[in-house]
Amino acid sequence: MPTILTHPAPALLRTWFPSLPTRVVAAAVIGSVLPDADVLAFALRVPYGSLFGHRGFTHSIFFAAVVSLLLTLVMRPPRFAPAFAFIFACTMSHAVLDAMTNGGMGVAFFSPFSNKRYFFPWTPIRVSPIGRLSLRVLMSELRWVWLPFAVMGVSGAVVTSLRKRR
Repeated sequence: MPTILTHPAPALLRTWFPSLPTRVVAAAVIGSVLPDADVLAFALRVPYGSLFGHRGFTHSIFFAAVVSLLLTLVMRPPRFAPAFAFIFACTMSHAVLDAMTNGGMGVAFFSPFSNKRYFFPWTPIRVSPIGRLSLRVLMSELRWVWLPFAVMGVSGAVVTSLRKRR
């Protein structure tokens, strides 16, 4: 998995949605790291490959939709749909980034309906051992996650600035 430091990177895309309140961005950051609450399953001796094991249910599209709906309702944004979409994209990005790593058992995108695990065909992100940081992993995340999201975030800021000038 990418580290907990990297999962919030998609929130940099907030620049494309300048009207989103800061509290919605904070909810998106929470949503982006929440799927890894399933690491508690290790302490509870839940098998990795089970429904509630690591990268199981909490990494699913269903989980991302429910969590995003709840977070959006709690944040009470002035415009529901864009806030929900942003929180959902950030929450779902967790599973997408995990499916781009080079280790583990894959991601149960369709849980609870199927526990089949998936990786994407392209897995450039080095997997991070749970509970440890390494320079190689951080450099991989910098290259494959932070740099692209930073470029997209700056692009959004430029586009937003140009729109305001009109």
